[in-house]
Parts: sequence; structure tokens; C-alpha cells
Amino acid sequence: HEHWHIDISYVNLRGTFYYLCSILDGCSRFIVHWELRPSMIEQEVEIIVQRAREKYPDARPRIISDNGPQFIARDFKEFIRLAGMTHVRTSPFYPQSNGKLERYHKTIKAECIRPKVALSLEDAISQIDGYVRHYNENRLHSAIGYIAPMDKLEGREIQIFKERDQKLDAAREARKQKRQEMRAPLASAKISTTTDTINQLTQQTRFSISS
Repeated sequence: HEHWHIDISYVNLRGTFYYLCSILDGCSRFIVHWELRPSMIEQEVEIIVQRAREKYPDARPRIISDNGPQFIARDFKEFIRLAGMTHVRTSPFYPQSNGKLERYHKTIKAECIRPKVALSLEDAISQIDGYVRHYNENRLHSAIGYIAPMDKLEGREIQIFKERDQKLDAAREARKQKRQEMRAPLASAKISTTTDTINQLTQQTRFSISS
């Protein structure tokens, strides 16, 4: 919980635009909190950040955002200060520094929001909630070594990597054993053929000498 990225993205539901605000833990890619709302003024962003902090009351993360109007508002700066956090805004010339969350928003739109075509705001919230649980708990993330964000957040990656290496070693050993088993009959047949050839040559040599 050192860096929390926050971003707001538009979501089009049957011609009506809503605001998806997500908070992502930068190290684990875990979605700490999210909300889908008809509006997203500065006070609503404060509420979302506060709800994220209530889930992890001991966290004092650095908040990373773009330069959207909600994030540059004076009241938001004061809220961050009083909450004991710090706030870093991305450079207008280098918005990629908040790219982790922007990529997540592209992913959730491509994998959840657009394909499912929610019929209402409540329906969309339900669909997104299910996807976020899947994303946090089950979906393997390439940027963190193909483990789930929750496993990374809770420090289970070392054990997972160890078990994965053990499985790979066992699989390699099994393949090696299989190759040896497949080669054994061939080697035996080759030895037998060589022995027969030697015997035949020996018999021919004896016949020639006796003649």
C-alpha cells in the first residue's frame, strides 16, 4: 500500500455516460476500491478515497493521479493532507506514469463492460463487482509474474513461485525419465543387432580359414 493510483474513466451504458473511479495498488495491481456513479465531482472522489482507506485503515499511501479537475481542487488537496497521505500528480507531458490504472480500465472495458451490455446502472455495478473479484483473486497478471493481485498483495508470491519451480522440476524429471525409457528398447535392439553381426562375421571368418 505504498502507492495508490486513482483514475476516472467514462463508461457508456446504452447511450448514457457514467463515471468509473478505481483505486489500484501500484505494487500488486490489486483493485483497492471502485465505484460507478452518474457524476464524479471532487467531493465524491473524496468519499471514494475515504472508503478505500476504511478497508485498510493503517495504510498511508501516496495517491497518484492525473491532472483532472477533481484532483487539482483545493479541497481535495486539504483532504489528502488531513488524512495523512501525500498526493502526486502526473506530468501533463508524461501521463504514462499513471498507465497501470489506465491499462486496467481498458482491460475491464474490453473483458467485462462492452461484451456484457448492462441493461441498467445496477446491472453494470453487479457485473463490474464480479469482474473485480475475479481480477483480484483469480486472474493471472503478467506484470507481477503471472500470479493474482491478491496473492501479491498478501505476500504469497514467494511460496507460489517456489511451488511453481518444484512442479517444473518434477515435470522436467518426468520427461527425462520418459525419454530414457523410450531409448532403452532401442539401445537393447542395437546391442542385439551388433552382437548378431559380430557372430555372423566370426562364423564367416572361421569358414574361410577352414576352407
